[in-house]
Amino acid sequence: MAPNVVRSAISIFFEYDTPKIVHIKSKKVGVINRFLQLVIIGYIIGYAIIFKKGYQKFDTIQSAVTTKVKGVAYLNGSEVPNLESSLWDVADYVVPPQENNAFFVITNLIVTPNQAQGVCGEDKKVPGANCTSDATCAPKTGKSLPTGNGVLTGRCNTTTNTCEVRAWCPVENGALDPPKNPVLLQSKDFTVFIKNNIEFPYYKEKRQNLPLHADPTYLQSCTFESTSRADCPIFKLSTIVEGSGSRYSDVAVEGGVMQVVIDWDCNLDKSIEDCVPEYTFRRLDSGDFSLSRGFNFRYAKYYRDPNGTEVRTLYKAFGIKYIITVIGQAGKFNVVPLLLNIGSGLGLLAVATILCDIVVLYVLKAKDVYRDKKYLNVVGDDAYKGLKREPVDNLCEAINDITQHTYQSDSTHQVSHPNTNSHFDL
Repeated sequence: MAPNVVRSAISIFFEYDTPKIVHIKSKKVGVINRFLQLVIIGYIIGYAIIFKKGYQKFDTIQSAVTTKVKGVAYLNGSEVPNLESSLWDVADYVVPPQENNAFFVITNLIVTPNQAQGVCGEDKKVPGANCTSDATCAPKTGKSLPTGNGVLTGRCNTTTNTCEVRAWCPVENGALDPPKNPVLLQSKDFTVFIKNNIEFPYYKEKRQNLPLHADPTYLQSCTFESTSRADCPIFKLSTIVEGSGSRYSDVAVEGGVMQVVIDWDCNLDKSIEDCVPEYTFRRLDSGDFSLSRGFNFRYAKYYRDPNGTEVRTLYKAFGIKYIITVIGQAGKFNVVPLLLNIGSGLGLLAVATILCDIVVLYVLKAKDVYRDKKYLNVVGDDAYKGLKREPVDNLCEAINDITQHTYQSDSTHQVSHPNTNSHFDL
């Protein structure tokens, strides 16, 4: 078995296949061939070259984004627990003031006022904080619970029945939910100016998401509208949220994460003034999540009371984080990608030939006839014949060899010929 495999491998090494052209006159095969060729040519010209701009060389975008939020809201203290009536402007509800390609606006609050450093009972909602005696808390002395508010003293606070901690007291009440009516629902009418500067380094083209020849007072009166004022980068916050398919009043309760996508798709074969961005909005989180919905964090404002003691107001801020993503490319005519697409397209035309060969050799009724015409086996004078046996030149000599081999036996059995007295040993 093994020698035959070796001889087969050697035989294949010394063989060569050359294409053979067989001109077949068939309506079926002709129609299939032309249809496949038209589909491939249509793909090359219509999709790869025209739709995908295969005749252009593309450059990736370099981008920088800055944001500026504006708006003022009045918070009625009678409607907000633990909060005095006050005006809130951009310095109060945009925390932190600047981020890279993002900004955050507070929409809801849980306030813990007048906290001072001292000793008090831990929050009951903190796992492991409940106690009935000092024996429960003593082993944890000097440690803090994973979700706790301070360092354990080892004593049990009999008033709250929780372990005592050194912390900012009173500690935040973890049982409170954010108000169902968002504290800063007025933020839906706030506006944000998103300034986007871009560059296509290969083509040395710089652009801004503003009209090239706008009046200096242009930004004082314009707001973004997806149909009529798409060249104005001043957005109402409600426009962004509702553009993602969400309701602002729902998202404002627990917060969320919104994405503003600025897409630059520039054809530099046209005027540079036609290079303008498109804006799309989407929500990245979901209000249907069962755990850790929305977006929130804590921060504090510090001051000193009349006695000189440092005091703070702790805010658990719920709000909407807006993430700005800039994508895009610029293309300009270049002969190299055009030739590459044409060359790859011509290579695809071979697919039509392969599919037609399958139909001709395996599907049509006359497949055997076509197969005989398609393949021709030519044996050269120097062909490798390791697997071929030499033909027997003399049939009589072959018969005699077989006869002698068969009748030479030591068997004692004999058979008489019916017409003679001779005996043959078997």
